[in-house]
Amino acid sequence: MEEFQKELPKLAKDKHPENKKYFAKLKKKPPKDLDYTMQEIHDEEFERTDCLSCANCCKTTGPLFTNADIARISKHFKMKEHRFIAQYLHFDEDDHYVLKSVPCTFLADDNECMIYDVRPKACREYPHTDRKKFYQISDLTLKNVAICPAAYNIVEEMKKRIPK
Repeated sequence: MEEFQKELPKLAKDKHPENKKYFAKLKKKPPKDLDYTMQEIHDEEFERTDCLSCANCCKTTGPLFTNADIARISKHFKMKEHRFIAQYLHFDEDDHYVLKSVPCTFLADDNECMIYDVRPKACREYPHTDRKKFYQISDLTLKNVAICPAAYNIVEEMKKRIPK
């Protein structure tokens, strides 16, 4: 896994033109059973994938924090929301709350999430490959294949099962 993780940015970069073209075609005419197929591919991949052996998403990127995330996590820490925001978050260029720094503040040395039960929605749903109307998030998916080995594998399997 570690070797694949190191090679992933280059692999994703090499596949980017092919993937971009594939997703453009997919967006124009998504198959009727796309969500079902994606759920199947996603589930199969995550039966094989141990996120704790990687945690690259937590090490290299930070999630967006919704107001509901902030309320839930602040409550977990028994903190006022404004204090939680001041301590851990800032506004990015798109006016979203994000972590002040990466790797994630809540990532333990063993790759465990210290706030797993109350983690942000973006973390719970990552890499978003089982999302309804998957074809609508192709730009996000193209970014995620360079970060997440599972997302990379899912897209490669997707191209085999849903040729365009």
